[in-house]
Amino acid sequence: MAPTTTNIAILFADISGSTTLYEVLGDSTAQSLITTTLDTIAGVTRRFNGTVIKTIGDEIMCTFDSAADAATAACEMHEILEDETDANSDPITIRIGMHFGPALSESGDIFGDAVNTAARMTALAKARQIMTTKSTIDLLPSVMQAGTRFVDHASLKGKQGGVDIYEIIWQQDDVTRMAAGMLPDDKKPSQVKLHLNYNGQVIVLDHDRSSIVIGRSQGCDLSINEKLASRQHVRIELRREKFIIIDQSTNGTHVRINDNGDAFLRREEMPLSGTGCISLGRAFNDKPTEVVHFSHEYS
Repeated sequence: MAPTTTNIAILFADISGSTTLYEVLGDSTAQSLITTTLDTIAGVTRRFNGTVIKTIGDEIMCTFDSAADAATAACEMHEILEDETDANSDPITIRIGMHFGPALSESGDIFGDAVNTAARMTALAKARQIMTTKSTIDLLPSVMQAGTRFVDHASLKGKQGGVDIYEIIWQQDDVTRMAAGMLPDDKKPSQVKLHLNYNGQVIVLDHDRSSIVIGRSQGCDLSINEKLASRQHVRIELRREKFIIIDQSTNGTHVRINDNGDAFLRREEMPLSGTGCISLGRAFNDKPTEVVHFSHEYS
């Protein structure tokens, strides 16, 4: 069969410091850990509509139809490994590189300039990083673009003028810090509050605490016991006296305000006002039990 050319996102995930793992843990334990890690990454790939192309030693190569799916999966790969490390203290991290572009597909493998560029991004990444190109960032929804930062301008083989290199920020603290920094000091509100209540746990957002991340991960500011929720599902932040909810999930977010009907967000944002409730991934028609209630207060 003749090779076909398709525009796809290519992602490489490489286990960091695998040589050290063998030295510290021994051959058998290290190999078992690496195999388990690659299996975990493969599972995340398939869950986000991706395809595992192959594993190469301690590295996995996979593809996605969209840059957004690849970026979301990349963040999930880091998050799920971090959660597992917290549980069993295994010293394992990965570095990820990705790029969206035309690639040749033949006999279950892919080739071409886009593959080489993705591999180059991986070589530039450090442990716990996701590196990609400006052209790939431009394909992401604006909500996801807000969680990226310019790193460098680099010369790549076959690329005239080089390319701009970006990092996708997946760590909750870094994303929150970046979002908070978008608001000038002289614009910070002081008279509004948002009360969030989940199963008796109450969190208040105001001038002193202006953002929160809500999701399934135990590392979130508010952890929700909902199987359909992403690990870091939504962010709520204070912007110029308005509280904005920003969906960054796979299954979307359902919002009900003042009993005036339901809104559905997927990679979108909207203001929160009055009183209402938020369901992560599950529609209100399904009668979700894990719901966050909110009320907006002017003082």
